[in-house]
Amino acid sequence: MDTPPLFSVVVPVYNRPDEALELLTSLAAQTCRDFELILVEDGSREPCGHLVGQFAGQVSIRYFAKDNTGAGDSRNFGIRQATGKYVVFFDSDCIIPPEYFARVKARLAAGDIDFWGGPDRAHPDFNALQKAISFTMTSWLTTGGIRGTRQSKGFLPRSFNMGIRREALQQLGGFGSFWPGEDLELAIRARKLGLRIALIPEAFVYHKRRTSLHRYYKQVRNFGRMRIHVYSLQGTGLKPLHWMPFAYMLYSWLMFPLAVLCWPAGLWFPALFGCYNLLLLGLSAVKHRSLSIGLLSVVTTQVMMYGYGLGLSGAFIRRYLLGKPVA
Repeated sequence: MDTPPLFSVVVPVYNRPDEALELLTSLAAQTCRDFELILVEDGSREPCGHLVGQFAGQVSIRYFAKDNTGAGDSRNFGIRQATGKYVVFFDSDCIIPPEYFARVKARLAAGDIDFWGGPDRAHPDFNALQKAISFTMTSWLTTGGIRGTRQSKGFLPRSFNMGIRREALQQLGGFGSFWPGEDLELAIRARKLGLRIALIPEAFVYHKRRTSLHRYYKQVRNFGRMRIHVYSLQGTGLKPLHWMPFAYMLYSWLMFPLAVLCWPAGLWFPALFGCYNLLLLGLSAVKHRSLSIGLLSVVTTQVMMYGYGLGLSGAFIRRYLLGKPVA
């Protein structure tokens, strides 16, 4: 009888054959091969099944095609096929560094962990917009470093880079049927169950995220809406920091009227706004050694603040003032 792998990697795929190819290429280059890959095609019009044969002998792959039922349900489908001690989840638009599984294996051997997550970064080959979006989503100036860039009591893994003991996952009953936010809701349930959750900073992935400002806006607006939905289900997961984009949005609307009403001291309102954005520009430009990416990071930050702020406030009003369901 074959020995089960240490890791079962579950990846739902929806109309992303090019990105699936990049993911498969990165998995084939892993220094630790103690894993199986379970690809779940979620009713795609552009399937990636034709890629599987290219990696025969390099990666242990099982490919499944099913009707479109969403990412959470597709992950649950993959969980049922898993044989490894741990189940690992990546998004299909991720590229995995060669040492990922070696690093996780070493961390697991050093201490008891039931559930882990890792950060995400921009790959050097990503385009300018992808690098700017990555900066906006990971900078301490914009998200407070809560998306896997530092360990904290409140750290909750997310499904673009997440791993969990298979027995614990089965005990939790898998992901919820809604989207987005099913991964956050799973992590909150895991914390309530008492699972040992850890951040593994060195186990990062390269995450492409969205490829246009319009799609990025829709994504972050859904993230804001999801936060209220998960809070309504679990009674936790909503912190003052999550209201920062809404506060930023209100400040940007009010700063010029306040400047006029409080003239001349009111000039500090737009000045502070400008200083914040200049700091964003400078940090991103230095990090990426590109003024254009720095400027684009200012734009993607506005998109994130407005999208998330509108999604969060709109869902809050709908759920708690109008008494209607968020999703």
